[in-house]
Amino acid sequence: MLKLESQQHTGSFKVRGAFNKVLSLESEFRSKGVIAASSGNHGAAVAWCARELGIPATIYVPEGASAVKIEKIRSFGATLRLYGTDGLDTELFARSEALRQGVAYVSPYNDADVIAGQATVGVELVEQNAGLDAVFIAVGGGGLIGGVGAWLKHLAPQVRVIGALPANSPVMAESIRAGRIVEMPTTPTLSDGTAGGIEAGALTFGLCQDVVDDWVIVPEPRIAQALRSFVREHEMPIEGAAAVALAAAEERAPAFAGGRVAVVICGGNIAADRLATVMSGADSA
Repeated sequence: MLKLESQQHTGSFKVRGAFNKVLSLESEFRSKGVIAASSGNHGAAVAWCARELGIPATIYVPEGASAVKIEKIRSFGATLRLYGTDGLDTELFARSEALRQGVAYVSPYNDADVIAGQATVGVELVEQNAGLDAVFIAVGGGGLIGGVGAWLKHLAPQVRVIGALPANSPVMAESIRAGRIVEMPTTPTLSDGTAGGIEAGALTFGLCQDVVDDWVIVPEPRIAQALRSFVREHEMPIEGAAAVALAAAEERAPAFAGGRVAVVICGGNIAADRLATVMSGADSA
């Protein structure tokens, strides 16, 4: 079963957490606007929510962020700012700017309201799939898998929650192995939506420790192959992060033969030229 979050309002699951967070703010505080940091999808989600609610939004994105995601943020009317080359640097700067300006900061993952919004994916998975055996989810900061995993372990603890990460940026998996959030170099990856470091003290770290049953690290050629196969079969675009989860599910398929497995297609925002390059067989990030 494929959970097509790529068909959400902004092309990714991120709108769930963003809307839940912005709606949770006191109306007087909310009216001042919001600031967010993002490699793209979260920023677009916050920008869309702000437009729907008629409030200003400023989105900070790292240099080198996906052009299609930047354009989507701008299309929703948000002010866009470039800062840093790693997503963590961008997050820390944006948080400091929100504090300085006295407006709400909407974290891409390190926020209980954001995590709760993402958990609604898990609610729907259980409602739509009786007897689910496993779910594969791409992991960056851990907001999606943390929220979904927490709900599943509460309502359907038999479901195995499996995190998928690109080999070029496996920060959460390495942090779980180390027992602490680690700083490590990351290299460019087709899965730009999951790339970068994790904020110190992130709520998602403890959640992932508790609810993720297994981790799959996926090399770039496997990510590209999974993306090509999906696009050819379903004739719809997906982004690299979604392909990470697909590749992980393919790798672990023998363990779930005859079972019911869900893969969260977390987003579909990929630049046309990037997609064309991958489809041509050029696998490098």
